[in-house]
Amino acid sequence: MKTIQVYGSGCKNCTVTAERICAAATELGIEIQLEKVTSLEAIMMAGVMSTPGVGIDGVVKHTGSVPSLEQVHELLTEDVVA
Repeated sequence: MKTIQVYGSGCKNCTVTAERICAAATELGIEIQLEKVTSLEAIMMAGVMSTPGVGIDGVVKHTGSVPSLEQVHELLTEDVVA
């Protein structure tokens, strides 16, 4: 199971990002645990300077925009061995 962090204040873009991640995980049949990180201190400690940000297992993979569905698919499958 992957732990996915969505870094942001809870704005519309952050909400859409979280929804998109959940939808992509369901489509791909990948089990995830989604964490919404809204603490400004925690966001800055992660090195996210522009939200929304997406982390996978604590490693920031995307920042500054809502990732496309294709980008989310790539993020969720990048370490899956075929």
